[in-house]
Amino acid sequence: MSLSMTRIDCTQDNAEHLFAELREKLSPRGDVVSEAGKQRTIELFGEPLSPQQVVEKICRDVQEGGLSALLDYSHKLDGRELTLETMRVSQQELNEAHAAADDAYLATIRRIRENIIEFQSAILPENVHQVREAGEAVVDLRQRYLPLKRIGICVPGGAAAYPSTLLMTAVPAQTAGVAEIVVVVPPTEFGGYNTDLLAACKEIGVTEIYRVGGAQAVAALAYGVEGMERVDKIVGPGNLFVALAKKYVFGEVDIDSIAGPSEVIVLADETANPEYVAADLISQAEHSPGSGVLITWHAPLIDAVQTALESQLQKLERGDLARRALEDYGALILARDEEEAARLTDLLAPEHLHISMDDAESMLAKVQNAGAIFMGHFTPVALGDYLAGPSHVLPTGGTARFANGLSSIDFLKRSSIIGYNRAALAKADHDLKLMTDKEGLTAHYSSASIRLES
Repeated sequence: MSLSMTRIDCTQDNAEHLFAELREKLSPRGDVVSEAGKQRTIELFGEPLSPQQVVEKICRDVQEGGLSALLDYSHKLDGRELTLETMRVSQQELNEAHAAADDAYLATIRRIRENIIEFQSAILPENVHQVREAGEAVVDLRQRYLPLKRIGICVPGGAAAYPSTLLMTAVPAQTAGVAEIVVVVPPTEFGGYNTDLLAACKEIGVTEIYRVGGAQAVAALAYGVEGMERVDKIVGPGNLFVALAKKYVFGEVDIDSIAGPSEVIVLADETANPEYVAADLISQAEHSPGSGVLITWHAPLIDAVQTALESQLQKLERGDLARRALEDYGALILARDEEEAARLTDLLAPEHLHISMDDAESMLAKVQNAGAIFMGHFTPVALGDYLAGPSHVLPTGGTARFANGLSSIDFLKRSSIIGYNRAALAKADHDLKLMTDKEGLTAHYSSASIRLES
């Protein structure tokens, strides 16, 4: 079967139109559902609700109905008859999973954890303390960082098990000093009943795990239910319904991002190996949905990568899934030069950017918008996904234009601390009066002047 990927030649008249279509594909709006999905929605809710409407109903029901609503949705959506006791993973289950785990697997978990701690510790900000003195006037200014008290992590578990997501979310939070970490994971063989995932939880010291997924899990984390206390922040990836639920509860709690399908752009020149490039594109497409886009100014690379894709897709276990994703969401783009390639990359603002060049540093200086950037021919995105140290929870759907990847910094609460003595207050009197008069907020000034009159 021949691979039918979108091709865009920036020298052709239709290039701008095709590129606009690609940008729209990679920016999911959350209002498209398949016919099978519509039928399933009618069966569950009695009407063909949009994904957004489904999420709003689930979140409201869990907020109002608490644990009974949460368990009811677990039964309806996941086919599991759970109780509060069976929903939470017991300490005995964690111990048994850890005892049964392969020693080599646990050793790898420990090494990855150390990699993450090393990097996430290095980027933590320090408290700031500044004192301004002018005679008797003393102004004491501080910036204090404290860890959030309680956070929730969504770990997927529909089509595969993801201990990597556990590591890339929980360990940065632990590094920041978060005391209470809650994991929610679907009640599936790849999720809450997966012994490898449970063993990883035990290994890194996460003990509060609930077998619940989807929008109902996000709502439970945000509002709290019987036996499951609410959190301050929700992080971690998920399907469309998880993403929309996080968007819905934002403001009740903080969230990391509203993540969509995984994506990669490979920026490549004549030094790139087409076999490597093809493998990079497939690696994200196999998430299905997932996107792989090649941007190059070296025309022969386009056909070489297409040939390599067709060959590799035939040999991979998830090749058919990756093929459909590449045909739906992938592209092979020929730019006029490096500058145009960099401009197109910034317009797409990808989750992952792989600069496959001998001189990757020269291109790094030309691009800005990417969640994570992988340098050179021997740094596949998989290294960042699994073990390098920066978190693999990254902005998608073009949001890397303004959003950042998850890190230990995101689990800190920042507070400014301000202290003036009387002499410093008197010194500030003139400027304070002028500004409050300009804004007409005279009570603000009175709160200062009353202290100077006494």
